[in-house]
Amino acid sequence: MKLPVSWRASAAAAVATATLLTSGSIAGAASKTDVEAAAAPNIPVANVKAHLTQLQSIATANGGNRAHGRPGYKASLDYVKAKLDAAGYTTTIQQFTSSGRTGYNLIADWPGGDTNQVVMAGSHLDSVSSGPGINDNGSGSAAVLETALAVSRAGYQPTKHLRFAWWGAEELGLVGSRYYVNNLSSANRAKISGYLNFDMIGSPNPGYFVYDDDPAIEKTFKDYYAGLGVATEIETEGDGRSDHAPFKSAGVPVGGLFTGASRTKTAAQVAKWGGTSGQSFDRCYHSSCDTTSNINDTALDRNSDAVAYAVWELSE
Repeated sequence: MKLPVSWRASAAAAVATATLLTSGSIAGAASKTDVEAAAAPNIPVANVKAHLTQLQSIATANGGNRAHGRPGYKASLDYVKAKLDAAGYTTTIQQFTSSGRTGYNLIADWPGGDTNQVVMAGSHLDSVSSGPGINDNGSGSAAVLETALAVSRAGYQPTKHLRFAWWGAEELGLVGSRYYVNNLSSANRAKISGYLNFDMIGSPNPGYFVYDDDPAIEKTFKDYYAGLGVATEIETEGDGRSDHAPFKSAGVPVGGLFTGASRTKTAAQVAKWGGTSGQSFDRCYHSSCDTTSNINDTALDRNSDAVAYAVWELSE
């Protein structure tokens, strides 16, 4: 988010203070100096949107979608993987089968950090077959990708180990993420300190919703938004319907952000966030009009910065 330097500094100070006053955080205790030294970078929304443009082009060239088992999905995965490989990540493609078609998860590990304490951030990369899926879920996929690239640019070396993931076949019932979790040993599941999920974070008539699954992760996101002076609400529309669900079922602490799908925005929510009352958060949800025109830049900017903030805070 492009805030005036003084405003951003004030917001960062407020968030840092709130973090220091809180005990039991997944990130552990840290001094004020440590927090400032490891401050998350601003994520340029132009970079995130450039990834969305690429995903749109891929869909357009492949029958209008990026769905499981279709050429557009594999092309999307190849695009993300190439960016990560060039940035120094160790990438792994995990293959599975669903509905008679081959699916793929992409896992990217940043070298270093304590592999007995893994912080993961992920999003589903597939669209429905009826559209290009730019908000659902190009928005989350692009923000996670740009955060991973920001880690590389910063040469960030956190205490914990960072892992990023892009899931296949979420739209068929969380198939890819469930396959990943089910194929982890109990010991490796126990090493995951937290999983952060980002599914639809640029809705055109946005709300600012925070998952309430793990208190420490929830507070991390709420502190970030409090520093911006933006009110949040607990996420309920997608509860259990995205890729955090298999992790939660396996006992992994989870959290995430969401800007709304087919539910209608209320007058009270408009008073807090602006937008249009009586209209869906995303009128193009699961439709052919979920294109690059179906993105609210402010929501995408704020949430992309929140992704990076949480990754930095929780991995120190």
